Amino acid sequence: MELAELVARRPFPAAGLLIGLTRRCPLRCAHCSTGSDLFTREEPDGGQLERFVGSFTEENRPDVVMLTGGEPLLLPALAERLSTLARRAGSRTALLSGMFFARGGSGRDGSTGRRRSGRYGGRRGAAIPPAILRAIRSVDHFSASLDVHHEREVPRADVFRALHRIREEGVAVSLHLTGTGAADPYLAGLTRAVAEEFGGQVPCLVNEVRPFGRAASWARPARSGPDPAAASPCSMAAWPVVAFDGRVLACCNQDTVDRRPVPAHLDLGHIGADDWATVRRRALESPVLRMLRTVGPAHLAARYGSGPPAGSYCDGCRALGDDGAAMAGARAVAGGAAGALLDLTAAVRGSREGAQGVVRRHGCAAYAPLVVTGGPALPESDAEEVR
Repeated sequence: MELAELVARRPFPAAGLLIGLTRRCPLRCAHCSTGSDLFTREEPDGGQLERFVGSFTEENRPDVVMLTGGEPLLLPALAERLSTLARRAGSRTALLSGMFFARGGSGRDGSTGRRRSGRYGGRRGAAIPPAILRAIRSVDHFSASLDVHHEREVPRADVFRALHRIREEGVAVSLHLTGTGAADPYLAGLTRAVAEEFGGQVPCLVNEVRPFGRAASWARPARSGPDPAAASPCSMAAWPVVAFDGRVLACCNQDTVDRRPVPAHLDLGHIGADDWATVRRRALESPVLRMLRTVGPAHLAARYGSGPPAGSYCDGCRALGDDGAAMAGARAVAGGAAGALLDLTAAVRGSREGAQGVVRRHGCAAYAPLVVTGGPALPESDAEEVR
């Protein structure tokens, strides 16, 4: 499964499931959105996770399951079991890693010793611990995080060598990159290096650092909210998220994932009490979630409620639960078959431009082409100069 296939499914309700296996991580990246470290023990119960994923059926399952953290490969056996269960039901699986296991990773691992042609891959293949390699082999897609903060923890050369090794296993790979935006010279240099190293064959999902977790004290504020009079659908309310305490939420915004109590309209249940069919039904049939995916929280509050509250786009969404008029308006407009049709129409519209369109709306727009081609892309300002 290539990165573009995964990203293109993002607007479709319940087409995917995000699972945070643990908040632990051996890295201390300055921008970590979850504030993870090696001594944080927050993680869902492994047995409950296996039962929840084991409740998938061929007729009722997510298309994609994304395993993340913290660092999911601190629990490689659990990651392998969850991936195996999900794939048995017909779901495809992906895993996002901070690449702690790649540090100092040049050498032989008993199965490879071929020389690479890339600038960083010219040394012999990276040695990957067997349990971690088995977990990686079990997924359909492997993504590595890389940015200026990760590079202080794991050298770029080590990450590239490990990705060469993983590609030899036949697993599709990609890079998740973050920076300060289209004008960030680090991003420009890094994307060129990726294109040169892998010949344009490894795609990248490029995002901007946001003020969550350890970045809350220094990153720039989140984007200002849209015009309340205009519809601004939220695709991030499409895929359920299993949080670090087993709670299942309708949103992947980190402030929402960490908030307790969970706003009632964003609470889909708990893996200890609910199966996938129950969570999926709640995600698909909620009139409020349908309206969030169709017109967005600001428009919903402005048109049917007491008006958009102060704060960011996501703040306004979390506050909707206290706006009885907005809740009533959502039920009146998006209940029943009519609401289901609205939801599907919004998903199709959101997917019309494919993976690049999703990244333009939710990631770093200037680098959206990289999600498909993996080749070089100029920020829009530079591209104008070239023209």
